[in-house]
Amino acid sequence: MSDAAAADDALSVVIADDQTLVRTGFRLILDEAGITVAAEAANGKEAVAAVLQHRPDVVLMDIRMPGMDGLEATRRILASKPGCGCRIIILTTFDLDQYVYAALTAGASGFLLKDTSPEQLVAAVRTVRSGDALLAPSITRRLIERFAPHQPGQFISHTGLSDLTARERQVLRLLARGLSNAELATELTVSTATIKTHVASILTKLQLRDRVQAIVLAYQTGLAGPPPSSPAPGGP
Repeated sequence: MSDAAAADDALSVVIADDQTLVRTGFRLILDEAGITVAAEAANGKEAVAAVLQHRPDVVLMDIRMPGMDGLEATRRILASKPGCGCRIIILTTFDLDQYVYAALTAGASGFLLKDTSPEQLVAAVRTVRSGDALLAPSITRRLIERFAPHQPGQFISHTGLSDLTARERQVLRLLARGLSNAELATELTVSTATIKTHVASILTKLQLRDRVQAIVLAYQTGLAGPPPSSPAPGGP
């Protein structure tokens, strides 16, 4: 068995969606990839119970479900004591779903469109399990354009920024562009292990749950500049 196959064999997922066909389709895809589906849930209450029972590595969480929705379920799972340590991927029909930003700030590790390809689904589960955020640069851009301030007077302050080293500030700026650990390592010509150390230090110093919150904070504080697609002041 290869290292990758062995890693997947130990990777477990809970699928939470009120549509049986969606759950079944995702299960088949993950089964084919050698990833274990520990349980399925049709609503938020079932999702919380399944996560607390099975302690999966990753949860695929639909937002809109009857009774308790995915957003509340995400909050409860991540607030559970002791913490489950799992990563939550939000499932949505539209990439600008009104609840996506709230889910990310609640601690989700990213989001995925329901019409994603099988390859993208499997890659997403592996990505968040490894500690990376599931936020493509284009999606990061849209979230920031919608929610982050764009005028200096609107930026928030965060005392933890002064505790970051020059290299950590550089890593945080690159994180804000949506770069993965591997891409960061290439950009800075260091190992991925070094990048993971920097990211962990950044999260600790800023008291953040994960790199998604770090990305948002980088823009909210003005540490990161405007998204690349935004026109420059006075430009066309």
